[in-house]
Parts: sequence; structure tokens; C-alpha cells
Amino acid sequence: MVHQTIAISTTKASKASSKIRPMSLSLSTPSVFKRSAFATRWWGVSAALLLAILGSLPGCSSTPPLDEPSSAGTSAGTPPADTRALPPPITQSKSRWVAVPWSDLPGLEQDALHEAWPAWLRSCERNQPVWARLCPEVRELAKAAPEAQRDWMRQRLQAYRVESHEAQTSGLLTAYYEPLLDASRLPKGDFRVPLYAAPSDLGKRKPWYTRQEMETLSAAKAALRGKELVYLNDPVDAMVLHIQGSGIVRVSEPDGRQRLVRMAYAGTNDQPYKSIGRWLLDQGLVRDASWPGIKAWIARNPARVQELLWSNPRVVFFKEEALPPGSTPPGPKGAQGVPLTAGRSIAVDRESIPYGTPVWLSSRGPQTSLNRLVLAQDTGTAIVGAVRADYYAGSGPEAGELAGRLKQPLQLWVLWPR
Repeated sequence: MVHQTIAISTTKASKASSKIRPMSLSLSTPSVFKRSAFATRWWGVSAALLLAILGSLPGCSSTPPLDEPSSAGTSAGTPPADTRALPPPITQSKSRWVAVPWSDLPGLEQDALHEAWPAWLRSCERNQPVWARLCPEVRELAKAAPEAQRDWMRQRLQAYRVESHEAQTSGLLTAYYEPLLDASRLPKGDFRVPLYAAPSDLGKRKPWYTRQEMETLSAAKAALRGKELVYLNDPVDAMVLHIQGSGIVRVSEPDGRQRLVRMAYAGTNDQPYKSIGRWLLDQGLVRDASWPGIKAWIARNPARVQELLWSNPRVVFFKEEALPPGSTPPGPKGAQGVPLTAGRSIAVDRESIPYGTPVWLSSRGPQTSLNRLVLAQDTGTAIVGAVRADYYAGSGPEAGELAGRLKQPLQLWVLWPR
């Protein structure tokens, strides 16, 4: 899943919840955004709005015996001391990992580790040799108490602080989410904005046509004819989907039935991503380029929406994926090739942190404070650098509100096999 980030806030926002709960999706769920008179809405990336993604951990054959966890100090809430010498740093293409004692990880004793275990198990479905020895143990601990999971991590893993080659330890955290939008299978009424499957000549022409050219040039229109998957009733919604990289749509079928389907990432036109929030700032049109600020500008300037949208030439093409029965669909697949887990998956620069790596994330800002175990399972075009992460907030309006505003300092520690 490919996404970009749109939160570019220059004003202080109200505090949002740090507990991200995926929205329960049903055919009767009301539209995520309330529509203004001129019918424009938007979607928010990676993000944290402005959304795509990575790969992997293995299945394993033999299971080494688990070390007996130490209980020293745990009854009083104090972790056992680790007297082992720290290993030397590990160098990656865009980062350096510096070994630290586990006591350096803020909030380790308070995190509900069991909430991260499903994401870890999904990463273990991928074949990554470095984790082959430990994935069977990860599976065995899936239903263990958080205290046992914490003890195992201390014994079997080493914590490394992630920093740049220039020893910069602080970076940036943003967030992205998966929107829920209404759609029609056929163009009718206000539903006239198509989401396209990839055109047949996409690989022959690089870069492909820009967003503006796709809407104005006859050659581009001809190449897209018959590639329409569904129609939305708002061009800003379509832009949001292009930014986030995937979304869930409630489709009205020709026979009158409705069903939920996922519009999953299937490629791009290879044009550069341009932030519409940055365009508004550069034009001097807004001072707050968070998603709420962008929506407020759109409401005041409906005649300039097309100009705003054309400022970003990048377009995402989609493929339709059926959703399993149930009120809460699994997350979209990230770059690692596994479904993302709300609040426990992050997008990273894979030249800094390999896909499938468990990571300790710490971030404190005006939106939320986070100290938690997450898995590196995705990437995005705007997610570049040693200490950089995009936090998958989940689906629905609460996740969208956080994703549209979250932009705050970040520290990361990778947890690597000893």
C-alpha cells in the first residue's frame, strides 16, 4: 500500500485519544465526513494522509527451548537487571543502530504488549531468515500474559536506538488511515468521479499522464475507458484515496444491493507527489494546513477546488478486493504483504529498518503520547530517513481525525535477535 502524508499543521490542535480503535464498519454506517453544499470532501496519510508499503518474516521448522523467564523484581513492577555486555552498533544504509539497555525504552512496563502480538504473528507469516529461529517462540507466546511476553523479549532480543549516520536520534511521526466512502458501480446522480484500475499501457509510458492530463487530454481519457471500478460523488474524496493508497467503499450495485469492498493499491502514474497542504501554504491561502484547515479552505473556495487538486499530479490506480464477513474488516496489506493492524503497524524507510522488524515507538506531542510496541510493515513515498515513521491509525472517523493532525517528534528502537 502506497501513501503520502498531508498533515502540515502550523497551529496547535486539540488533544486526540492515544487509543486507536478501528471503526466497526457496516452497510448502515453513515458517511465518515459530512458534506458541504458544494459536495466536496477529503481523505487523509499518511499521510499521514498523503498513502504504500513493504516485506517480511518467516515460518519456521524447529522450536528451540524457551529460556525460563526470570521473575526477579517483576512482582514489584521492577524489571530484572540485565548484566550482559552491550553488542556493537549495527549499520544500515540510512541509519545506525546503537545497543541500549532495556531500561532506556520509555513506557515498556505499561504497554499492553498482547495488542501488538497479532501484528507480530502476521509478520512471522513472511519468510525472513533472521527471524526463523524466534518466530515459533513468538507463536507460543501469543496467549501469554504481557509480563511473560516482556520477559521473553528481554531475554531473546536486544534493543537498539535508531539514529542517523550523523547521530540524530529524533525524527518525525505522522499517521495514516483507511477511509470509508460511499460509491456507485455506475455513474449516476452526483456519483461521477471514477476510481480507475491500472491502464494497459501503464508500463509503456513512464511517467504516465498527470492528474490534469487524465481529465483533459483525449488520449488519456481513451486509455482509461473501461477501467472505471466505482464512482464517488466528490473529487476531494478521490484525492484522499490517492493519498492514502487504499480505502473501503460502500458500493451501491446496479441491482440495488450494497456491499463493502476495498479499493486496494495497484500502482501509480509515476508522477511526483505534491502536497496540497504545502500548495495552500506556499500560495499564502492558509496558515493551518492540517486536514481540518484544508477542509475549511475548501468550504470557503469551492470554485478553486479543481486548481487545488491539479496541484498534485500523482494518481493512484486501484484493484478491488473482497472483504471477509464481519463488522471489522482486516486492515489493508502493507508493503510487507500482510494486513496492517490498527495502532500496531507503522510505515518506515526500509533502508533504515527492514520490514517485519518489531520496533519500540515513543512520541509525545499535542495530539497524543505513544509508547508502544509496533511492527514495521509498510512504507510510503514521504516516509524517508532514519527516524521516520507513519503510524497506521485504523479505519473510520476517529482514526481519520488523528491521521489528519498527527505530526510530532519521534524516537525509535529496533528489537533485534541476540
